[in-house]
Amino acid sequence: MGEQLLLDLGGTHCRLGLARDAKFDAVTARIFKNAAFGTLTDMVRSYLNELRPGRIDAVCAAVAGPVRGDQAQLTNHSWKVHACDLISATGAVHVHLLNDLQAQAYALDDLAPDDVAPIVPGQADPDGARLVLVLGTGCNIAVAHNVNGRIFVPSAEAGHSTLPDVPQFRALFDTLRRDMPHLPVEAALSGPGLTRLHAHLSGETLSPPDIMAAAPKATLQSFVTLLGHVASSFCISHLATGGLFLAGGTARAIAPHLADNGFRDAFHLRGPYTSILRDIPVSVITDDLAALRGGAQYLAQQL
Repeated sequence: MGEQLLLDLGGTHCRLGLARDAKFDAVTARIFKNAAFGTLTDMVRSYLNELRPGRIDAVCAAVAGPVRGDQAQLTNHSWKVHACDLISATGAVHVHLLNDLQAQAYALDDLAPDDVAPIVPGQADPDGARLVLVLGTGCNIAVAHNVNGRIFVPSAEAGHSTLPDVPQFRALFDTLRRDMPHLPVEAALSGPGLTRLHAHLSGETLSPPDIMAAAPKATLQSFVTLLGHVASSFCISHLATGGLFLAGGTARAIAPHLADNGFRDAFHLRGPYTSILRDIPVSVITDDLAALRGGAQYLAQQL
């Protein structure tokens, strides 16, 4: 077996790395800005020219967008991903396209203890489904199921499901509908969503890093409260009794504010299902390369 190329394709950045015998080698990881390249194949060729690996026999591309057969479309970038283009750029025989959240979920068993930071304690069911919720340029979920000793992760595009009817956010939702009539979850719960929420509350437009640096109380309280409502709905929909794992740059930035500020109440209070939600532990994945690890795990199961 030769080497495998792993890709984590986001709306703003892409992460590339190599696996040998389907085991991810973190030393080979590189992060590129999408804007620096005209096409994805240009980026792949640049990476391979730098690393000079041996024969590439398989590719796993985790795409931040819907995957349909042998092609995918990034939701928050213009690039389309075609398996045939990756074959042409790498010479690989096998190309597998996944949603990027599927890859995050496939990584759960390969993360080191230091790669997962507990936020809200609970009593995880070791056989229960585990839900990964990413907050970055966009938002999405993936649910990892244990099936006969293997991980199975169905695809999802939950970031474009509709935000819940929470009375305190109705004015915000009316504002968001002007540009996004279908009122997707990621319109509010994402990096750009944090900017929209802050602009709605304060009248000023700031980047997510600037908002986190200023730490405006009203904005952060509103964001984590809405996150609690949405995450609770996702977890109860999938009975994610094995735990909720937040991932992505925005999730890591907001994590210190989740222990209070309304997140717990919004997440836990679910009528007759409150006891189930109280048992679901909440953690943050701190490993920025988790999707590459998950891609390697997926290839290990496929190859």
